[in-house]
Amino acid sequence: MFTETLENLVVLEGGDGSGTSTQIELLRRRFAETRPGFPLFITAEPTDGVIGRLIRAALKESPPLHPATLAALFAADRNEHLFAADGIRERCVRGELVVCDRYVLSSLAYQGLECGDELPRRLNLGFPAPGLLLFFDLDPAAAWERMKGRESLDVFENPDFQRRVLNRFRSLLGPLGEAGVNVKVIDASREPEKVAEDVWSEVSKMPIFKV
Repeated sequence: MFTETLENLVVLEGGDGSGTSTQIELLRRRFAETRPGFPLFITAEPTDGVIGRLIRAALKESPPLHPATLAALFAADRNEHLFAADGIRERCVRGELVVCDRYVLSSLAYQGLECGDELPRRLNLGFPAPGLLLFFDLDPAAAWERMKGRESLDVFENPDFQRRVLNRFRSLLGPLGEAGVNVKVIDASREPEKVAEDVWSEVSKMPIFKV
């Protein structure tokens, strides 16, 4: 389904509560401390743009937007994220390392559960593959322990849905690897510092570090 690979793009994926946001912050600090000035751009989906803000608002509603509408909004937000001026593709091509919290796999998992396989796959056709996809594997019960104390939860942040979405993620990893995507599974049940070492071990192997 991918038209090209952006070798300088790292994507962190996983269910809610799996620690992707924490690991991105730890990675940011590591670069600041050990490689100041390195061309690093850290971002996330949904974005902070107009479409991303609409998605974030919709995820707090109960019920949210129609699943097909939400799937289309995620794809539209991703298209801007990738191809707008100073977007992911432009940054990767000019030699920056881009680290993104969530990407196409999240749409295939979350929206795939909500509205079936065909629509999310069709909406995401033509987007580039990441050079590295890190999947944070965590039992939903452990993830729920992390999430339940949050001030507010979105419509997907409940134990039943998270069990289903984890199974969905796992079923998609094999086909992505077979399609040529560089997929690495991270045990996200450990202390953040130990997880961070695994993240760094994989990120530091990327071609940009050999230039």
